[in-house]
Formats: sequence, structure tokens, C-alpha cells
Amino acid sequence: MNARLNAFASPVTGKLVKHLVSAGKVVEGTTLPAATQELVKIRASQINGCGGCLDMHTKEAAAAGETSLRLNLIAAWREATVFTEAERAALELTEQGTRIADAAGGAPDEVWARAAEHYDEEQLLALVSLIALINTFNRLNVILQQPAGGYQVGQLA
Repeated sequence: MNARLNAFASPVTGKLVKHLVSAGKVVEGTTLPAATQELVKIRASQINGCGGCLDMHTKEAAAAGETSLRLNLIAAWREATVFTEAERAALELTEQGTRIADAAGGAPDEVWARAAEHYDEEQLLALVSLIALINTFNRLNVILQQPAGGYQVGQLA
């Protein structure tokens, strides 16, 4: 599979991606746990069918010490016992924020309340920002048909 366009060769996309990556660095610098950030990126990418982001974030998470058991169970987090309550709340908010068109009005109050039980305001803002950012990257990659499989850990750092 080949990408429809070389997004990395485009000055417009290059500038856009540079700013999106910078926004991601802001989120990375918050107190939202790094493991939670990777879980969120992976779950949104699963929902959106973004192979490029799944390739990147599963490899980055594994390199950071995430277990294969947890990585393999992200899609079934509701039935899995390997995630903390805080991570489960973040994954639930991720699903609601990714499938935003499925529920008029966005994330239900009870989903927000569960997340707010585990994260302070800054962490919640970081979490919502991260959900928005990964969905943006997913859409770029899916529309352009960015191939997956060749990502090397740290490649885009």
C-alpha cells in the first residue's frame, strides 16, 4: 500500500504537522500519566482504523515498558482487569470523544464525571486535547492512506 500523497514533502502539511506535534509536546509535558497518554492514542487509533498511528504508538508504548498483555487488551478494556479505574475512565472518554457523532451532545455527563474523579482540571484539559489531537492525526493518515508497519521507535521524536 502506498500513501495517496507524500504529506512529509508538502510545505503546507509539513507546517501543519509541525504545529500539531508541538501541541502534542504540550500535552506530554503535563501530569497526565505517559502510559495513559499512549493508551488514549492507541484506543482512538483503533476506533478510527489508523494503522500508521497504531504502528507508532504500540511500538512507542512497548519501548516505554507497556506490557504486551495490556496492549493486546486495549480494544477490550471494559472486560479487561489490567487497567486502573483512572485508565478506564480515560479510555471511556476517549471513545466518547472519538465517536462524537454517535451521541448528540458529545460525551455524556456521567462519562465526564468518571474522568473527573481521577484527573484534575489540567489533566482533564490535557486528556481532551490529546483526544482531539490523535483524532486529527488519525484522520490525516486514514484519508491519505498512510501505510503502517515500518515505524521505528523514536523515528519522529
